Amino acid sequence: MSKRVVITGMGIWSCLGQDLDTVRQSLYEGRSGIGLDAERLKYGYLSGLTGIVPEAVLTKKDVNRHVRAGMSEEAKYAFMASRQAFSQAGIDDEYLLNNEVGCIFGNDSSAKPVIEAAKIMEEKHDSEMLGYGCVFQSMNSTVNMNLSTIFHIQGINFTVSAACASGSHSIGLAYMLIKQGLQDMVLCGGAQETNYYSMASFDALRAFSTHMDEPTKASRPFDRDRDGLIPSGGAAALVLEDYDHAVARGATILAEVCGYGFSSNGGGISTPSEDGCCVAMQRAMDDAGVNADDIDYINAHATSTPQGDMYEAKALKKMFLGHHALISSTKSMTGHECWMAGASEAVYSTIMMLNNFVAPNINFDNPDEYSDGLNITPQTVDTELKVVLSNSFGFGGTNAALVLRRI
Repeated sequence: MSKRVVITGMGIWSCLGQDLDTVRQSLYEGRSGIGLDAERLKYGYLSGLTGIVPEAVLTKKDVNRHVRAGMSEEAKYAFMASRQAFSQAGIDDEYLLNNEVGCIFGNDSSAKPVIEAAKIMEEKHDSEMLGYGCVFQSMNSTVNMNLSTIFHIQGINFTVSAACASGSHSIGLAYMLIKQGLQDMVLCGGAQETNYYSMASFDALRAFSTHMDEPTKASRPFDRDRDGLIPSGGAAALVLEDYDHAVARGATILAEVCGYGFSSNGGGISTPSEDGCCVAMQRAMDDAGVNADDIDYINAHATSTPQGDMYEAKALKKMFLGHHALISSTKSMTGHECWMAGASEAVYSTIMMLNNFVAPNINFDNPDEYSDGLNITPQTVDTELKVVLSNSFGFGGTNAALVLRRI
């Protein structure tokens, strides 16, 4: 007998803010977190645009020095977000020590420690100069291994590495484990490093917007004049829990995860697919037992790239044209948060659902032939949201969709 899966805690560390209330205000006001980083241009980037994410500064009161030495940038972001999520869920150290909680996080790179280690080796020719923590910072599982150590994780514990769908897949897998009765509670989410080492290869593909004269207007999902994405990052965390378990311990339930859909395009490594998008969305809605008429809001994946937005717009038209669902891409404000995007957008969508509004797709001034006719809103809309759909798609053709329901 399948279990119901609910969200009882959330945390965020992003360019829109480093707590839920600040992020709620940024979303409602349509406030962009994108700026210009001169260091990227100095390093050799074609575009210096990025989401401005503050450093996560941990002290010995947060985590002891021995553990901090093994924490990568994204692991620190994830710690900050996870601590918030556990706090909101009412989960303390005593609970974590005496109960089995799982941890599944999306993360698909840890560039900075790898590059810095290579520089030290080339200069010093001595591996002992790398220090104790380098190995734990440089592994792709750096987020999970650090969170499991800090929070005494005793349940499922692994990293989802699925490009820009990593965060959504982590939530989907946590949902499936709880639904099947294999775990009562799972901490899940996504984390993305923001250092300039991590995004140079994307810049080499000319994937980034070069509208550097007005950074806050550079991310233009679905707009005719979009010219590329803006990299961003941070971390988002959610505590997912069996509904009966949450009720029994008196937890406040924020929303229900009721559908997870996935697919793979089976085509070019960087080529989106209209059909792949549709399969993931339909599978998520079938899982949730809803149809297009039931969806009130769609948080689109749309990253502000000419090709990616086109394919998603075509898929959305095929499935939602003529229906009432409002559509926006929060990436218009955040840029593309990459490995964390699916998780952060689940948080953003839940914030909207709890506060009865749809955040705007800012900079949507001129629809193109593909987005024209869709219910994309360039302004904040005050409205009740009962069911939302959140999309995430990534390189390699990986697609994920989540359906969240208000309780």
